Formats: sequence, structure tokens, C-alpha cells
Amino acid sequence: VLPSPEGPVPSVSITEIRQYLRAQGIPFHDGYSCLHTPSLFTDGREDQPPPPAASGPYTLFIDKMTGSFLCTATLAEGTWQDFQANVELRHRGVPPPSSEEPEEDTRRAREDACCIWDRALPLWELLDEDETNKTKTMFGISLVTDATLKRFGVRYLRTAKSLVFPWFSPRDATLKGLKLMRVEKKGDAIAYVEETLPRFDSYRNLFGLPLIGRRDTELVLTGWELDALALHQATGVASLALPRGATCLPPALLPYLEQFKRITLWLGEDLRSWEAAKLFARKLSLKRCSLVRPGDLQPRPLEALNQGLNLTKILRAALPASHKSIVSFRQLREEVFGELVNTEQVAGVKWARFPELNKLLKGHRRGELTIFTGPTGSGKTTFISEYALDLCMQGVCTLWGSFEINNVRLAKIMLTQFAAQRLEDQLELYDEWADRFEDLPLYFMTFHGQQNIKTVIDTMQHAVYMYDITHVVVDNLQFMMGHEHLSVDR
Repeated sequence: VLPSPEGPVPSVSITEIRQYLRAQGIPFHDGYSCLHTPSLFTDGREDQPPPPAASGPYTLFIDKMTGSFLCTATLAEGTWQDFQANVELRHRGVPPPSSEEPEEDTRRAREDACCIWDRALPLWELLDEDETNKTKTMFGISLVTDATLKRFGVRYLRTAKSLVFPWFSPRDATLKGLKLMRVEKKGDAIAYVEETLPRFDSYRNLFGLPLIGRRDTELVLTGWELDALALHQATGVASLALPRGATCLPPALLPYLEQFKRITLWLGEDLRSWEAAKLFARKLSLKRCSLVRPGDLQPRPLEALNQGLNLTKILRAALPASHKSIVSFRQLREEVFGELVNTEQVAGVKWARFPELNKLLKGHRRGELTIFTGPTGSGKTTFISEYALDLCMQGVCTLWGSFEINNVRLAKIMLTQFAAQRLEDQLELYDEWADRFEDLPLYFMTFHGQQNIKTVIDTMQHAVYMYDITHVVVDNLQFMMGHEHLSVDR
């Protein structure tokens, strides 16, 4: 749930951040999406001499959009206000606080992760070659070599028939969590089911990060662990996988991507991945990003490896993300062709529960406004909560602003629709459904009743940057505007 209006996150501009650092005599230089400064947290630690003010590694990164910071040497992180508080403490000669102990839930998740990791076997150590080959075929990775699997530390958990991808701490290489991936057959199609420890909102693993050298300046970002394996094997380039694929790029990961002068985004093979790549490139700074356009001859990296395509050639043909303000048709030619080939995908994300609605609206497309009207009590909120839930279950990051009914009631309606049964009659099933519901990319604003429009818009913009929201629901406009604004141009 996003911060409530009583205590909104005070926004800070990049100019204010720079002025503050200069006033405090803290050296910094400009990165792509962060400012780099020497860390406040490495002083006085036995294992590291304090860096001299001007030289020393710049291991503290301040996000230019939000002011949040992360020190990659100690993993200390916090808001801009926390950063200022630490600077004040330092002036008074108080040593910086050591990184806090992880919360109980996180600690337990790490212990569970360690147990699973110890039980999982490296793929090449299964009983016999036959089992290894069958397992590799099941996941479509027959061409991925044992050496690649070994390099990335991928294991296999026999009891759950799942591949296990580790998340090692960038600081001391301890296991912080892991992702399990299994295959489910649905008719002829196969689906990959993923599960993370800890739960996804605190699972921030850039898979492949420990293998990145300090001198690496070029990177390929993929949306899937198996794609990162295929890419590295076929091209030898540094490749990382985002923790939640094309759904979102959490700002907390940006500091780890600052060292790269060139980043190629190759997220998947559908138009949604292409849209996501354009969005992420804006966060990462357009100047250094190139995008691999999805198409028949440019499927996702694993598929390209399996089809025997030349991955290096595909990477070389990636399009620069930054377009000037004026373009010729020649630059748009490929995109227009893509829209003609993928007319279904261009129409947007289809609703699974409302086939009739697909005939009317075709699908959910970004940048469009849909207004539902009807008298009080006609079921607008009930319908829209199911309409939004349907998209959310397909990975559309959704932000709810419910000004009329409170979030607890709204969440109860949505959970009931999600479970498609009355949970009040079967309370023993509540935790199981609540766990699954919690994994949806769904966020609620905590406003209620009449609100200042600017505050609401600021909160929405913050949510779009933090969680890559692509669908905002406002219920309803009258409550948000209040009644005295009616004379103003609405």
C-alpha cells in the first residue's frame, strides 16, 4: 500500500540533491540514473580503511528521481531523509549504524532457501545421463552446456521437478534467496511456473550479477534466467536476468547497472516485452540503451539458441532507444511492419473472463482512457475490480485509487473474485488464496474521500516510477474531485 496523504514521501528534485551534497562538501559525479558518492557507511569498519574524501571508490548511489540511496559495499539503503540524517550524525561524530538485522520473515525465507539449496543437485550430477537429458529437454535447455549451468550455479530440485536459480549477496556471496521454476503442461502448450524465496516484493535478484567483472562495460538485460544462460553461452557477453521479467524494473537495482556504458534490452518475444523495454530504457537513460525488436527472426535468446540463429548478429542489429524528436518513415518502417504482423498483440492484453468485452474494447492498451458510467449501486465497482483483476493476473501492473470504498473492502471483493468462491465459508483456505493474491502486481493508494488532485497525481507518478504501473483505476471521479470543483473546467 502506497504512503497515505498524512505522510506522503516528500519529493526531492535532483537540483536540491546536488545543492545539498555541495553544501556538505560531499564529492559526487553524475551517473546515468544515479549520482555516485563515497559511502558514509564504510568508515570505521575493520575490514576496510576509510576512503579519503576525494578519491576512494564511489560506492554510494543516489537515485536521481526519488533521492533513495544504496551503498553497494555495505548494502545500507534508505530514503533521501535517511541519507540526510546519516550526514548529520556523521558531523556530530556518531558512527554510522551498521546494516540492520533482516526482519523475521526475511530471515526465515533465507533459512528455507538454504535448506532447499542444500537439497538441490547440480544438473550434471543426477543419477544418470538419461535423467539429465530428460530434465534438460523438459525445460527446453538441451543445448545449454553443463559448463554454462555450472558457471551460473543452476541446480535441480528432484522432489519439486524444479530448476533452482540462486541469489547471492553482491557483498559477501552468501545465499540471500532463490527462484524455483517448474514446467506445467496445459494441453499442447507448456507454461513455466515460478516461485521465489523471499516473496517477490523483497526478491531483488539480478541473476548473474556475481559473474560481472568490474571492467565490464557492455551488458545485455534479459527477462528470464534461461535467456541469460543462452545469451552468455552463445555470445560470451555479460548478461543478467531481471527478477520479474518484463513486469518491472525496481529502482533499487539501478545502482548495480551504473557501471555499463551500453545496455541492450532483449526481454522477450512479444509486443508487451517491447513496450516494457522502451519503459525501462527511460529509467536506465536512453543514451546508453539499445533494444532488440521482437519478431520471427528475433525470438527470445533461448529460442534463438535452440533454432540455431546467430545471437551476436541479432545483438548487433539492436535499435538505439533514443530517437530524435523528428523521425523519417525509414526509422519507423520496422515498427509499422511489427504492428501489421502482430495485430492481435497490438490490440492489447485480452480479458480472459470477458470475451464480449474483447469485441468492444479489443484489449487493454497503454495510454488510453476508458470511462464506465452508471447509477449508484449498478455494480460499477464490482465489475471494474474484476475487470482490473483479470488483467493483473496476466501481469499488468495495476494501481487502484478507491476514493469511495476503503481498501480492506475492495481487497476482500477482489480476493473473492480471484478465488471464485466464498471464503467466509471456508476460512481454512484463506491463507493459501491470500498468498497467491499477494503475488499479483497490484497496489492500492490510501486516499479516501475528497482529495487534492496534485497530491493524487504525484502519488501516481511515484508509483509508475517505482513499480512500473501500466494500468491505473480511479473509482470514482466525483469523489476525487469533490463537489465544489464543478464550476471549474473539469
